Amino acid sequence: MFKHILVAVDGSETSNLAMQTAIKLAKDQHAVLHVVHVADEFLDVSEGVAIDFDKYEKSIRDHGQVILHKMEALADEAKIAVKIHLIEITDYADHIPEKLVEAANIHHADLMIIGTHGRRGFRRFLLGSVAEGVARLASVPVLLIRGKIKD
Repeated sequence: MFKHILVAVDGSETSNLAMQTAIKLAKDQHAVLHVVHVADEFLDVSEGVAIDFDKYEKSIRDHGQVILHKMEALADEAKIAVKIHLIEITDYADHIPEKLVEAANIHHADLMIIGTHGRRGFRRFLLGSVAEGVARLASVPVLLIRGKIKD
C-alpha cells in the first residue's frame, strides 16, 4: 500500500520513536524510507551581536547530518531501502512544517510519520507544533507518534 514513507527526525526521543515505527512500516510494506531532518539555520540577531554565521550554519548542518546518519544506520540494520535528506532553512519566511510537506511531495511520499511532543496549554501556544502544522498542510496521510505528555 505504501511505497515511499517519509519520517521527520530531530534527534529527540519522540522522533526516535517515530523512526522505529517508520522502520517497522517500511519493512512490512516493502517501502523506501525517506528520513528527513530540517536544519534551521536562520538566526535572527540584533545589531551589535558578533556571530560567525558560517561556523554557526555549518554546526547546524553537521548536527543534522549526524542525526541522519544514525537513523540511516538503523534502517540499514533492518535491511530496508533508505534515503536521507537534509533540508536547510536559511530564511525567516521558511517554516519547518511547509518544508517537510514540500519534501514529501518531492519524494512522492504516500505516508508521513512525525513525532509529537505532546505539549499542551501555554507551552504549546508559545512553541507551536510542527506535527500539527504538517497534519494540517499535508496532502497524504500523517501518522503522529505520541511522546510523553508535558504540561
